[in-house]
Amino acid sequence: MLLTITYEGSHTQDLGYLLFKNPDRPQVFSLSYGKAYVFYPEVSDTRTTVALLLDIDPLDLAKGKEGSGIPGLFDYVNDRPYAATSFLSTAISKVFGTAMTGRCDKFPDLAKTPLQLTATVPCLKDRGDEELAQKLFEPLSYTVETSRGLLTDAFPEWGMSPYITLTIRGTVLLSALLHHLYVLIPVFDRQKHYYTSADEIRKLLDHGEGWLAAHPERERITKRYLFQKNSYANEALERLRQTDAPEKDDAEDEEAEREEGAEERPAAESDDAPAEQDRPVPLNTLRMEAVRQAVLASGAASVLDAGCGGGRLEELLLKEPQIQKIAACDVSVMALEKAKKRLHLDRLPDAQREKITLFQGSLTYRDKRMDGIDCACVIEVLEHIDLNRLPALERNLFGFVAPKTVVITTPNREYNAVYGMDPGALRHSDHRFEWTRAELADWTERISAAYGYTAVQSGIGTVDENFGCPTQMVVFTRNG
Repeated sequence: MLLTITYEGSHTQDLGYLLFKNPDRPQVFSLSYGKAYVFYPEVSDTRTTVALLLDIDPLDLAKGKEGSGIPGLFDYVNDRPYAATSFLSTAISKVFGTAMTGRCDKFPDLAKTPLQLTATVPCLKDRGDEELAQKLFEPLSYTVETSRGLLTDAFPEWGMSPYITLTIRGTVLLSALLHHLYVLIPVFDRQKHYYTSADEIRKLLDHGEGWLAAHPERERITKRYLFQKNSYANEALERLRQTDAPEKDDAEDEEAEREEGAEERPAAESDDAPAEQDRPVPLNTLRMEAVRQAVLASGAASVLDAGCGGGRLEELLLKEPQIQKIAACDVSVMALEKAKKRLHLDRLPDAQREKITLFQGSLTYRDKRMDGIDCACVIEVLEHIDLNRLPALERNLFGFVAPKTVVITTPNREYNAVYGMDPGALRHSDHRFEWTRAELADWTERISAAYGYTAVQSGIGTVDENFGCPTQMVVFTRNG
């Protein structure tokens, strides 16, 4: 039973510090079912590989256990010593437990930096499900490769092996990779080598924090991880639903008071004009209108609204004859329910109803339901994503989905001074960051160069001479 992790880049021997395992000294760990060995097959400045090898003693496994079928036979004749199963997950947590916390005393910043990592696990039992590995790992922005051979060359008539060799590659945090492997390896095997107690719910939620709730296969992952424990699986799924991200509409409501000073006020046509003419236009209304115009100007017939919130953009686009398809997603089930109510999906004419698809999802995950779109809209979403997860969004949005046009809006941090906010304060408690105009321009330039886009940056809302507009907008157009 083997796991290898390769780090490619510069100063890659620092992988030893991240794992708390010295590359110059092989280590042995005693487990209840055998021994685990950690060693480094290759170490250099540009490429370093660590290996975790499990030596399982089948006699230790059989002690005190009752067989199935022919009494005692399964305990001695099985694939447990060599197939990658929950034994490997347990070894990962025990041997690399400190690394899974994301802590590194020597290089704390490196532990928080996405690295170019490749993990290989031979002998995963997918039982011939050719798409399982892709469905589990691609949404996490990994490139997935699998290989399968004959069960045995001596008897080719026995057919293909139920085992695969899995290789996944991605730019991710080392701690995130270890958590992904810990949870997903038992999903292939669909059984545990130990009794599944209620404590397994906590383990699943702890190791799945930040990624499992929005994974498109979260139900299958949860049920297989908690194998034959339907009550546990149902409880875990309910708790995952409760961890959905805050609704974007709620965030906008909480920001409304600060944004009020930046709202546009249309001039009254005459002294006798209705009082409504003097009422400010909410910044979010201006934002949605600016995005609508950008979408139509792009010539798009199909649109993805990633982080759709309560469906305000969809309400506008459904009225546009140019738009033939709308895919709207959000990590929050409550937000999607709110969008359904706003759009009155149950009462829409068939022609309009067929235009739109609502689904739970996130741009930080690979999701084929997002493919084939002309224009992607990411409205007030970036700032809600942890900076260490931003590369996953970039790679997925601009690398995999790769629409012709991408429209992004995000707050302008400089404008917070207009609202009288303290320096460094953010507009909403769920914001992970807010960019200045220069910081957004730097990010835009990097993305354009890396993925082959041309970008135009502009502002939305009242212009302040010193601080610009409250909202920033970038329209990316793919070259060629």
